[in-house]
Amino acid sequence: MKFVTAILAALWMASPAFAEEYEKGPNGGLMLDVAGIDAELLTSGNTVTINVFEAFKAKPVSTKGYAAAVLIVSGADREPLTLTPSGENKLQGEAKKPVPSGATITLTIKTAEGKSGQVKFKK
Repeated sequence: MKFVTAILAALWMASPAFAEEYEKGPNGGLMLDVAGIDAELLTSGNTVTINVFEAFKAKPVSTKGYAAAVLIVSGADREPLTLTPSGENKLQGEAKKPVPSGATITLTIKTAEGKSGQVKFKK
């Protein structure tokens, strides 16, 4: 019985009603709430950029003291990538190959205050 209950709970949580809803970020990227901040994903060629803003505001947040990484998945290709602070409110990294359209990018982030979280973007 516990097994059936667990499966039903998993199916219920996977329903489209619980899918992440993207906001459009100030720079035109996909934006999601994570770890008490808004994270905006931008990609250009091999570059992955996460812009960090206050939750529910377009006010930039300093990324000093942040730690972040992404996992880029496209078909059978998987590439982990460490992001480092860059500029006022950016975390950036360079992938080995250009980030393809349709890739899933999973962000794992830890703020300077110690809050952490994970979100998935579908490019």
